[in-house]
Amino acid sequence: MIELMSISQEKTRNIMSQSFAGDVFNTAVYLKRTFSDINTHLVTAVGTDPFSLAMISYFESEDIGSSLVFKSANKIAGLYSIQLDAQGERSFTYWRENSAARQIMEHIDDEAINYLAKGDMFFFSGISLAVIKPEARAEFWLLIDRLRLAGVQIVFDPNYRPRLWSSPQEAQQQFELALSKSDLSLPGVDDFEQLFGMTSIEEVSDYCKPFAINELIIKNGAQTILTIVDGDVAEFVITPIENVVDTTSAGDSFNGVYLGARIQGYSVKGAIALASQAAGFVIQHKGAIVDKQAYQAFIGALT
Repeated sequence: MIELMSISQEKTRNIMSQSFAGDVFNTAVYLKRTFSDINTHLVTAVGTDPFSLAMISYFESEDIGSSLVFKSANKIAGLYSIQLDAQGERSFTYWRENSAARQIMEHIDDEAINYLAKGDMFFFSGISLAVIKPEARAEFWLLIDRLRLAGVQIVFDPNYRPRLWSSPQEAQQQFELALSKSDLSLPGVDDFEQLFGMTSIEEVSDYCKPFAINELIIKNGAQTILTIVDGDVAEFVITPIENVVDTTSAGDSFNGVYLGARIQGYSVKGAIALASQAAGFVIQHKGAIVDKQAYQAFIGALT
């Protein structure tokens, strides 16, 4: 999406910077920046307007494949703005009803599915589900089933945004479907608190047990991470960051680095350590996507 962030606010005007971001894209960026040899592609739809074309160029500048970024003749890219409070916590305003991404399933044909089936991993989020037109979600689940049969690892981040759903019940039903089809999932306690009223990492763990997810990584903000991998349970304490500037993309950067590390053969412990440090660096900077050189210098010193 097109991202707008306030950089200077005066009485009569609000000066904003413009960039591009979105949870799945953010995840892809941090995965690719950390592990440059992993072949990474984005599946989405944009328009033919100048913002959409600039967005595709941005994907390519991050070495993210754009062969599955489809162009709609009559839709445009979505837009959102971020407001930050004094603690760096963010709130969003969205303009996405005319977004081309809502029509993504109209572009997914056998050729696209066969291409995706050659991959190792397919990642999607609760936001991915929410923006797909409700009448097209059955086609999305058929896509997921075909990828699973082809041996692709299905990864789901239950990123819940209430305003994107017609009701909590609709989101719950779709999330349960997603969890039932996932090999790896990265839920956050905050998302489950909003959607299911769960307030502890144990409640989320108990809820997810019937889905028999092979690799479950439960994030509890800046406190702890609980992992259940092939039945083995472990808990990791996170070192808190004192100078939090902007929590945008904290979970996305963690997801990208964690998934990349696991693809590269890191242990769960090693992947969490690296992903937590990456997320800690990101939240000390404004915006979803931090400066590339600064990030790569930081991550290079760790790897």
